[in-house]
Amino acid sequence: VPPAIDLVLGGAAGCLACVLTNPLEVVKTRLQLQGELQTPGTYPRPYRGVLRAVGAVCRADGLLGLQKGLAAGLPYQGLMNGVRFYCYSWAEEAGWTRYPGGTVAAGAVAGAVGAFVGSPAYLVKTHLQAQTMSAMAVGHQHNHESISGAFESIYKQHGVAGLWRGVTGAVPRVAVGSAAQLATFASAKDWVCEHQWLEEGGWAAVLAGGMVSGVAVAVAMTPFDVISTRLYNQPVDADGTGKLYRGFLDCIRQISSKEGLLGLYKGIGAVYLRLGPHTVLSLFFWDEFRKM
Repeated sequence: VPPAIDLVLGGAAGCLACVLTNPLEVVKTRLQLQGELQTPGTYPRPYRGVLRAVGAVCRADGLLGLQKGLAAGLPYQGLMNGVRFYCYSWAEEAGWTRYPGGTVAAGAVAGAVGAFVGSPAYLVKTHLQAQTMSAMAVGHQHNHESISGAFESIYKQHGVAGLWRGVTGAVPRVAVGSAAQLATFASAKDWVCEHQWLEEGGWAAVLAGGMVSGVAVAVAMTPFDVISTRLYNQPVDADGTGKLYRGFLDCIRQISSKEGLLGLYKGIGAVYLRLGPHTVLSLFFWDEFRKM
């Protein structure tokens, strides 16, 4: 499949997966912002575990609350996955993935480029997903009225650069996740086919590769995911400087010192429950689209 076609197919696959997994993205965002920079056990926890958090979101925002930020999530997934799969397909065509470590390197670079391109949409998505009634609010509340209002407000206050605020957390997040996802997906799918456990090219082999990828991605990416959510959602001064974190490394230091190392793994259950299906669906759709 030519890389240019993969750009369209990857974007379409990411959007289809996003519609089905966005509720878990909302829950993940709330869990990661809960107890921000507070010692464990000293703050109220309106969100306790994935299932109870789903119920809490529904009570606060109704059933449609589970799809908060979808209008920003779709362009993010389309841009990020389209660019990511395009870059990875181009690396495959150039023969880079045949070298030792080439798959991991290609996945990381492709993910980093995709994250940078889609960063403004992810910024707005995080703001919208964090917004809720005051009794259930966690993290800073930006109080945007709509996706267009959010983009307009950010642009008016901080210019074009403001739309890329938090990208220093997004690039390593997606680079690590993409490298783990693409490398383990290909390896797992080939492994089950080599042992003749599943039919090569069949949907079951694709799903098996995707499920293994979901575990690897959740373990590798959750700390970066927490950091990315915090950097995107933090309040900023008039000049765009973060009021809570000075940058990526400062965010790691503050979370580790105030919330403990486990603070970097907040919401890992939601991360996997979201990433597992999202990995399976996006890679499954991508694989099927390429065959078509």
